[in-house]
Amino acid sequence: MTIKMLWGTVAAALTAITFMALPAQLDAQMTQQNQDVLGAVEKAQPVIEEVAQKLWDISEVSLLELKSSDYLKGVLKENGFKITSEGTAGVPTAFIAEYGTGKPILGIMLEYDALPGLGNEAVPEKQARKDGITAGHGCGHNLIGAGALGAALALKDYMSSKGIAGTLRVYGGAAEETEGAKIYMAREGLFDDLDAMLHTHPLDVASVMSIRTAAQSQMYIEFTGKTAHAGQSPWLGRSALDGVELFLHGVNDMREHVHPTARIHYIIVNGGLAPNIVPEKASVKLTFREENRAAVEAGVAWIKDIAQGAALMTQTKALAVDYYGMYDLLSNTPLAERMQKYYEAVGVPAFTAEEQAFAKELQKVSGVAQTGMTDKVEPMPNEPTTGGSTDVGDVSWLTPTMGILIPAEPQGISVHTWMATASHGTGIGTKAAITASKVLALTGADLLTDPAFRQQVKADFAKRTQGFTYKSPLPEIIKEPVGLPDNMRKHGTIGDLKAAVIKQSEGDDFAPRDR
Repeated sequence: MTIKMLWGTVAAALTAITFMALPAQLDAQMTQQNQDVLGAVEKAQPVIEEVAQKLWDISEVSLLELKSSDYLKGVLKENGFKITSEGTAGVPTAFIAEYGTGKPILGIMLEYDALPGLGNEAVPEKQARKDGITAGHGCGHNLIGAGALGAALALKDYMSSKGIAGTLRVYGGAAEETEGAKIYMAREGLFDDLDAMLHTHPLDVASVMSIRTAAQSQMYIEFTGKTAHAGQSPWLGRSALDGVELFLHGVNDMREHVHPTARIHYIIVNGGLAPNIVPEKASVKLTFREENRAAVEAGVAWIKDIAQGAALMTQTKALAVDYYGMYDLLSNTPLAERMQKYYEAVGVPAFTAEEQAFAKELQKVSGVAQTGMTDKVEPMPNEPTTGGSTDVGDVSWLTPTMGILIPAEPQGISVHTWMATASHGTGIGTKAAITASKVLALTGADLLTDPAFRQQVKADFAKRTQGFTYKSPLPEIIKEPVGLPDNMRKHGTIGDLKAAVIKQSEGDDFAPRDR
């Protein structure tokens, strides 16, 4: 679709949608602005396509996105941005880049980490990558990196050509899938001066993200017992694995009494070394989600009580640490409505017959209805609570924030699967990223040039956050992500951190907590 044709669609949609009463002269001015911004996105399209493919090819997991981070910084520098921060907030692969000066300040969020074990060729069948890379962009963060970057490049081009004042600030939001950099950035106040933040995420639908994602905390629970020969003299031992098993039994009994909005999921990291040795160490990683931060903190306190109970029952010692967490996602009505208007105007991508056939083949092997790609932008959601979480949530409590879901995989195909990885490495994913660039850039241009709109956005944010003070979910003792390998750490080894946490917890009597 050419810019001329696309602009015909935009103009028609703007005529049909009654968003706000504008004088005819101003309406004409905004129409020209929209057209100029879409032209800037078209100019950036080759870069968007290249970035989407390059990040998919690299596919680096959370906290280790070294090549991906360097690549994105290079693209930004080549296009006139200045890298103002690297290794931001203690996360080695995070960064900040800026263009322009002064107010307003518009934030645009990039993500670029892949998922372990989800590598796949860009084909509609499960097929390991020929280059041996086992990680894959099953959540489509290659498209977040490309689509959000495309919006930033388009806005920079538009600001430069029109002499528009303000600052574009691009955040390299590393490690979203594990210990997202945004939480560390939020703790350091790096979003506090923004006028707004824009973001995007792939899914199987086209929708504005006027939703509430869950808050969450991530926990590490370790039991320490005493070794013995499991056959010869088991009475001399105390099994850390018994502690884990009783702990998890208690957690699963807890499920009966939590709200429907709660989610509890875990893995056993260590269950011992051999069946004939009573395990001295056993450990679990657990995530607890709820609809808001206060509910998460209550759930975490309960889980800590369960751990201590299991330790008492098995005569072991328990260490239970909530080392990372995030807030629920806060919506913003004026931003959501403006994005909805532009999303409906831009529309979903025009997928080819070959792309639809690819989509249906993925649906066939997945056992879902073979309906292909979505063909519509959904009505604006009324802020439903979902079970998933995002570290964008913390950002949304610090500055007005809104994003869109882009259709990058076939209907009914879940993210975090090899099928999504395959789809995100094709033209389907690239087209979705370009759509994100258009909607984010159109909305961003309004935020930069329309003081009245910015005021509406800020008023909505102020009303939603009245009386709220942000408290980081990160414990003070955690200075950098726990999952960093020792050779990337700046605050001692992981062993040093564990020793400090144990020492800090020695005074915890595990007294019952308010729920």
